Amino acid sequence: MTPLSHSLEDYLEAIYVIGIRKKVVRVKEVADFLDVKMPSVVDAISKLTERNLVRHEKYGYLNLTPQGYDTAKLIYRKHEEVFRFLSQFLGMDEETASRDACDFEHYISKNTLERIIKLMKFLDSEPDGYPVWLEKFKAFSE
Repeated sequence: MTPLSHSLEDYLEAIYVIGIRKKVVRVKEVADFLDVKMPSVVDAISKLTERNLVRHEKYGYLNLTPQGYDTAKLIYRKHEEVFRFLSQFLGMDEETASRDACDFEHYISKNTLERIIKLMKFLDSEPDGYPVWLEKFKAFSE
């Protein structure tokens, strides 16, 4: 199967995130979440349905298939880990970190993501909190 386009990844992630917050997901909610028009969502849902990632009852709810759930969860995890790196490690403001994480999540390799996760876990495990050099870096970068 060909990889998902960045756009389809965004739709899949949106369904996942909305599903975490609410019990049911509707096309309109995805359109609002992504700030796109309804026909764009319907087109994307059709493509995701063809790939067996989403189930959609006409004028009804959207549900991720098991494969869709796993794929969306991975996309979301990438976003969250990159966001955390950008905001906590590099000290980026939340809006910039979120926007950049959304872009990075489509391009970052599995190896790079794993290194970022390890770095953040290492920093979290420091008994005295974040190391002094990281605090100095934050001050230096401001």
